[in-house]
Amino acid sequence: MALADSDTDERMQWAAITGVIATVSVFAIAQGLSYPLLSFILQRQGVSPAVIGLSAAMTPVGFILSSPLIPGLARRFGAGRTALSCAVLSALVLALIGWTQDVYLWFPLRFLIGMVTNPLYVLSEIWVIALAPPSRRGRVMGIYSTIISAGFAAGPLCLLAVGTEGWPPFLVGIFAFFFCGACLAVVVKRLPTVVEAGENVSVLGFMPLAWLLLSAVVVAAGFEQGILALLPVYGTHYGIPEARMSALLSMMIAGNIAMQVPLGLLAERLTARLVRFGCVAVTILGCVLLPVLIETPLIWPSVFIWGAVSYGIYTMSIIELGERFAGSALVAGNAAFSLMWGVGGILVPPLTGSVMDVIGAAGLPVTLGAICAALAATTIIRRRVV
Repeated sequence: MALADSDTDERMQWAAITGVIATVSVFAIAQGLSYPLLSFILQRQGVSPAVIGLSAAMTPVGFILSSPLIPGLARRFGAGRTALSCAVLSALVLALIGWTQDVYLWFPLRFLIGMVTNPLYVLSEIWVIALAPPSRRGRVMGIYSTIISAGFAAGPLCLLAVGTEGWPPFLVGIFAFFFCGACLAVVVKRLPTVVEAGENVSVLGFMPLAWLLLSAVVVAAGFEQGILALLPVYGTHYGIPEARMSALLSMMIAGNIAMQVPLGLLAERLTARLVRFGCVAVTILGCVLLPVLIETPLIWPSVFIWGAVSYGIYTMSIIELGERFAGSALVAGNAAFSLMWGVGGILVPPLTGSVMDVIGAAGLPVTLGAICAALAATTIIRRRVV
């Protein structure tokens, strides 16, 4: 009888994990669709690239400013109610964006969509971490990272089917957010309580507890955003056509999608900390080899691996977060991860671009390699001190 109850509990646990991952995958599709859609619309309106970029930055600013609020919202209203409300609000804000079609009104609206989507993303990630059995956390988080990446990649593909004009693309995103809420509503009663009464760890209070993990998130975010923004610029220095550079970026994303589960399995056999250090080391090697391989056929497998290990830094950090923290500290930690992801995405690409302005195309691998090397050195020093 006890064995049957155990089997039932395990099935319910995996059903809850599946439901949450389904929720966040639909969220990723909606987010992945909105970024290029709004850029295409603004471009048709004759808006300058600088203003388009500034408009796009409003969403990560919303992520950053909403992150410290998430633990308090989860304590006061409950994680499930907060996430469900955010799914509905995300759909409504996206509808307002589609209705206004005005570059200046989009600034506050894109800020708002960052504010309301971030708690949905953070709480979903916390539930996956909390539900994953410790012995299988690596593969579960690997699957989670794979599906998130695939969802973001699928967003732009939706535009091929519905186009970028009128209401159809907005309706896809609005429906996706509502469907996200529906998936969550199905499993919300099976989800664990992420903040117990009396617990009160803030985002700022969490930071000294895991500053190295948070530094790894900044590096992972900055690397990803820097590569997506500036690898095409790097390719022009070598006279490489835009189509080839776009294909190289697609190969990097494919590596990201394909390799997170194998990296998660490796973390189960070794440790997430050790695999993360390996990912950082191989990412540095990719920076060193980029100028050597960029014009050779070997660049294709190289960027595939580069994409896998660079994002693997974040996946391993999430796994270690789940191993080390629970309850209120886990909520605060995951919100801090979101905040640091926004910081990395905002700071590193402009820094990399500025270095490229000074020393040329070499500024891309030099800057990204340097921040990864700083993370590796800090990891070694901390290990020796401890």
